[in-house]
Amino acid sequence: MAIDKITTPAIADDAVTNAKVSYNNNQFRNIIINGDMSLAQRATSVTGVGNGDNSCHTVDRLSFYEEGGTSGEFTMSQESDVPTGQGFSKSTKLDCTTADASLAAAEVIALEYKFEGQMLQYIKKGTSNAESLTLSFWVKTNKTGTYVANFYDNDNDRHTSQNYTVSSSNTWEKKTITFAPDTSGALTNDNTLALAMYFILGAGTTYTSGSAATAWETFTGNADNWCGGQNVNLLDNTSNEFYITGVQLEAGTSASDFEFLPFDINLRRCQRYFFKLLADRWLYAINSGNTYSRHSIQFPVQMRATPTSTVSYGSTGTGSGVQFENADSVTVYVNGLGASETDVKSGSKFESEL
Repeated sequence: MAIDKITTPAIADDAVTNAKVSYNNNQFRNIIINGDMSLAQRATSVTGVGNGDNSCHTVDRLSFYEEGGTSGEFTMSQESDVPTGQGFSKSTKLDCTTADASLAAAEVIALEYKFEGQMLQYIKKGTSNAESLTLSFWVKTNKTGTYVANFYDNDNDRHTSQNYTVSSSNTWEKKTITFAPDTSGALTNDNTLALAMYFILGAGTTYTSGSAATAWETFTGNADNWCGGQNVNLLDNTSNEFYITGVQLEAGTSASDFEFLPFDINLRRCQRYFFKLLADRWLYAINSGNTYSRHSIQFPVQMRATPTSTVSYGSTGTGSGVQFENADSVTVYVNGLGASETDVKSGSKFESEL
């Protein structure tokens, strides 16, 4: 009986890329949570971003950062405009709605991502074995030119920056940037802010008059290098827009393909920093002496720290209080409720952002 010979088809040269050859199959290699912009628990659109507001969120874990009090404003939103064929379904967009054509010297606008120190111990910062960091992301904007991505070490007052160029207007482009390791300044191993990453969208001369700090250096006295090379001001015209998605940060000197996580895992990672009661969930009063109600809410995951709260109540409540047990649960009290009345309702929010 003859046996057919099995022939393995040849692999085309252009099918083998550096990213595939150097592929890192470690789970959770992406240090960024929600880098695909798929989750926006707070809101999918917020207006009036800027003009003194430096903590606005739409998409989870990514926030708007402003320093110096610019008069310009954006609408920040989650969008479905994404690079074709890359697996993404959402992006973050900044749309200039009020222009500030000339930023003052000490003004900065950026997108910001913050890291806990205990999440970064494996990069070995501050040791002789410190790791390089490689950042990759997709960007689309009408404003071509030179931008800056940078890091600030909050524990040791150190920073580093790299330039990247947007070449084509209104076209999705993938960018990959490698940051040198830092053998100085170990990061604190706890749940506090250790490192912040910024996508600079505009900056004044206080921060741009030097050269990008491609090697880590002390920030104090070298702030002019933090945004060195940035020649774009996204606030200079109300026609300006900026989209970003597929943000991945990993240890090493090469970028691997974007690590997509299942939706439920991504959600639970985001809920460490923000949790909102679902729209269809009402918590009914447990009456105590017909004077006040009490209900204990168990968080879906342990939050980063004891959270702050914005609690919504039924219309019959006349007063309220919140007693946090820890980062796992909260007890809510509402005064003036009868035994059958509702108390805490959907939309109540608990936040433990850095």
